[in-house]
Parts: sequence; C-alpha cells; structure tokens
Amino acid sequence: MRQLFSETLKKLRMGRGLSQQALADRLFVTRSTVARWENGIRLPDAVMIPRLAEALGVEVSFLLSAAGRSKARPNVIMVDDRKLILTGGLPVLSAVMPYAAVTGFTDADEAVAFARANPVALAFLDIELRNTSGLDLCRDLLSVNPRTNVVYLTAYADYSLDAWGTGASGFMLKPITEEGVRAQLEQLRYPFSAGGESV
Repeated sequence: MRQLFSETLKKLRMGRGLSQQALADRLFVTRSTVARWENGIRLPDAVMIPRLAEALGVEVSFLLSAAGRSKARPNVIMVDDRKLILTGGLPVLSAVMPYAAVTGFTDADEAVAFARANPVALAFLDIELRNTSGLDLCRDLLSVNPRTNVVYLTAYADYSLDAWGTGASGFMLKPITEEGVRAQLEQLRYPFSAGGESV
C-alpha cells in the first residue's frame, strides 16, 4: 500500500510539471516531507490528503484509495499569515525534529480544525495574525488539547509579557533558528517523543 501511494504521488506530481519543492510550497510542508512520501518512507495523514488532492487536481477518494493510515508521529504546526515566514521556518523545524509531522498554516481557523482532527504536540504561533491574534489562537488550541505546547513567534519583544499569561511554553524572536528551536524544546511543559528521543 505504501509503495502504491508513493508511485501514485510521484506520477501525479510529475504529470503536473511540479518539482518536489513546488509541491511542498503549495502544501506548506518541507521538500523532504514530499520526498519521504514518494520514497514510501512515510504517508501523509488524513488531513493532508485533501490538500494533496487539491494541489494535484484529483479527487480525495483517488488518493485515499492509494494510501493507508500513517503511523502516529507527533504533529508540530507553525501558524503565520505570511507564506515567506512559513517557507523559511518549516525546514528549520523539520531539521530539528526530523520524525515529527510538521505542517504550516496561514489561517488560524484551519489550524484549529487540524488540531481538532489531530493531536498537536507543539504549535509555533505568530502573535500578529490577519484576523485574530496568536494569543487568542493559543487559547483556542489549548481548549482543544490542554497538553499542546505553544511557542510564540514575533519580531517584537514587547509582546512577551502578554504572551506569558496564556499558558504558552515559550517565546521566540524571529527569524526562527535551529538553536532557538532546540532551546525552546528544552522548556516544554509537556515533552514528547520525536522519534527515539524525548524533546
């Protein structure tokens, strides 16, 4: 089943003239995530399948028929309404947590819907979002799952005092770096396994 899905995905992507990076950019995942799907190492989860179907111009049922259920991996999300920040930050998160399922969102409601369908272990949230604030999004995510670790991202240190009153685990100034992420992982309220090691 894994091999069938990997072959199907690669054929569809190439048939649309997309590189792995181009498809990854459309899905807000890293190129290595797409490569793992195409190599049969991993499978996308049920929330990612509709995104793939839309990006590739096929029915969801077509992809579901080629994919089985993926093994549980910790879900890590990053929410920022600027695509450039996501495309720069997602590879950093994947490099630090290679066994996590890292997904990006530009829309807060979409992130909450994902969290309702999938337990989110760690969320990196921009504080200033288009239609809401990261502080409100944090509260929404924690109402879905109180054990979600939240780290705020911002370019302005002034927000740090407001951020601490929301139940978050940490606060990072942009741009996101591997060293900064590792430092935040050491301070999580609810450590989780990212593949053999607890973070």
